[in-house]
Amino acid sequence: MADERARHFRRLRRLRRSARRWSVLAGGLGGAAAVLTPYAGIGLPDAVWAGAAGGALALAAWRWTDLRALAAQPAPPALDPADVAARNRARLVAAVERLPVGPGVLAEARRLRSRLALRGTGAAEPWHRLDRAALTLAGMAGRLTGLAEPAVREAAAADRSLRDLAARLASVERALRLAPADARSSLTEAHRALAGQLESGVTAYEGLVVAAAGYVAEDARPSTTHPAADRLVEATDMLHGVTSALAELRAVGEPAGAPAADPWSATDPLAGPAADPLAEPVTDRWGRGGPMRATG
Repeated sequence: MADERARHFRRLRRLRRSARRWSVLAGGLGGAAAVLTPYAGIGLPDAVWAGAAGGALALAAWRWTDLRALAAQPAPPALDPADVAARNRARLVAAVERLPVGPGVLAEARRLRSRLALRGTGAAEPWHRLDRAALTLAGMAGRLTGLAEPAVREAAAADRSLRDLAARLASVERALRLAPADARSSLTEAHRALAGQLESGVTAYEGLVVAAAGYVAEDARPSTTHPAADRLVEATDMLHGVTSALAELRAVGEPAGAPAADPWSATDPLAGPAADPLAEPVTDRWGRGGPMRATG
């Protein structure tokens, strides 16, 4: 909800400006009608001037009435600055959550804020271990189905409880630094007990994450080899077989000992006929050589 006090005064300013504007317009039109009507006589333009002046005067009176009624109402109380800050923060969070990466950014910001709040205390190191284990478990949450779902719910409840325990441990440790000597012994004992509970809880949570990882690994390992690897091996063997068959067909189509064809004899139009190895050379009467003549 918007600031009602600011909205109230904004409506007052808007009505006051409107009433003044219509008052000035009514005065101008009324004066023009009072001057021009006796000057040029009564006619159609005079009716227009008089009607416009009357309408502006009525609207001005209406606006002044609304302004007095609104001004008579008590203004809403001013909001507490803390409430205003909380409202603005909620709006900002809602706007960021609508972005594609908004939830992840907000989660990381909250995690960083909690880490800074525990910095310098004995709960910082267990909290860091707990946060790392929680992130690991969150990455496997989509695969922990079936029999593992109760364990996931139990892990979520344990995560909230351990984080609250870490915050309590940090508070007790800060109070222990300010406690007088006579109350220090009881606070020290409580701090030691809380630290032991937090350490054992974080260790148990890490063990749960390790067990969840083992469940995911065993659930995705139906045999010694992955089915995708078997299919790839079969496809490779099939390609090798097709390659060998094509090579054998090419060897059968080309008989052994056949002379290789001249590639230029069929494509070059300027090339002459191939020479016959059995043709005899022909000479003219002057002893010059000529084209060969076949003997047979």
